[in-house]
Amino acid sequence: MSTVNGPFTGPPPTLTDGVVTLREIRADDTEALIEYCSDPEMNRWMSFPQPFTRVDADNARQCAETDWSTGERYQFAIEANGSVVGGVNLERQGDRLAEVGYGLIGAYRGRGLMVRALRLILTWGFHQAGIDVVHWQAQVGNWASRRAAWAVGFRVDAAIPGLLEHRGTRVDGWLAALRRNDPLQPVHPWYDSATLMGTTAVLRAADEKDLPRIVEACRDPQTRHWLAALPDDYTQTHARQHLAQMRAEQAAGRGMHWVVADPDDDHLLADLALSIRDLRDPQGEIGYWTHPQARGRGVTTEAVRLAARHGLLPAEDGGLGLSRILIRADVGNIGSRRVAEKAGFAFSGRDRNANLLRDGSRTDHLRFDLLPDELPAVR
Repeated sequence: MSTVNGPFTGPPPTLTDGVVTLREIRADDTEALIEYCSDPEMNRWMSFPQPFTRVDADNARQCAETDWSTGERYQFAIEANGSVVGGVNLERQGDRLAEVGYGLIGAYRGRGLMVRALRLILTWGFHQAGIDVVHWQAQVGNWASRRAAWAVGFRVDAAIPGLLEHRGTRVDGWLAALRRNDPLQPVHPWYDSATLMGTTAVLRAADEKDLPRIVEACRDPQTRHWLAALPDDYTQTHARQHLAQMRAEQAAGRGMHWVVADPDDDHLLADLALSIRDLRDPQGEIGYWTHPQARGRGVTTEAVRLAARHGLLPAEDGGLGLSRILIRADVGNIGSRRVAEKAGFAFSGRDRNANLLRDGSRTDHLRFDLLPDELPAVR
């Protein structure tokens, strides 16, 4: 494709990869537009009129035609298997800058169609519409939108407070950018919490039902003594923020988070995270806390073994292919130290005055680590 310098002002083109087709919105798309703009999940993040009527659909189609004629916004219908399944657009924000927006009708989500549509419209925008940079933004919590953006190369570093306006309220948002020559592929992993089965513990993704147990554990005096950063009045709001932060770390390729659950009743027994320091030098660090009712049962030790094995196994064997995993434990935290030792980790050093306790005093951290060739000890 050739690269042009100015906005595209011709009639809407038809773009296809053989599975997904992008085309102009037509008069016979009214029912699909109504379904799209009435979808509850769409309206959770967007501000379409409700109820969305045939008049609203006609107005939306006419606005799309006008925007095409001026080069202000390039709105495509997404078609798959002969049906309209969603929409995608590039809206100009200034000279050679545009913002991408998109959505799918509920029944068509989770099939990879949006990623195909994004690659089509971004390639066209960069090479045929005179666009150098494309921005993507979404409300914090819109994981489906973020995952599609990640799949075509957008990288989110942090949430921006008050970035977006939604139905009259400022809300936090994610913002990322792509340049013309960036590859339309992920630039880092997106980690999902692989379910790991043990005898006394199951490692799984966190769930809303875990919130009360998280609050109980984080209000416990022993937990709070060693984890000085915990808020004084720990609530379910804090627990939700913790889970959201862990999910964001996974989405950014910076680690994996698990709830350690009872194999029989699925109650939360502990919380465990495997953080990855640098994707260019993949080493991990495991951190954990245990619910008071689960202490002394060997649950956390088994959970650490499972997580360490998953982290150190090569990718071709289903692991993360890390070169080393570290555990740091306060010199006085005998329980945490025993977990590291019983899980097969070797003592590797001491960091003096490294840990701040809740009473303001400072103590030493002990380091324990495990290497891939030491995995038989973990098994």
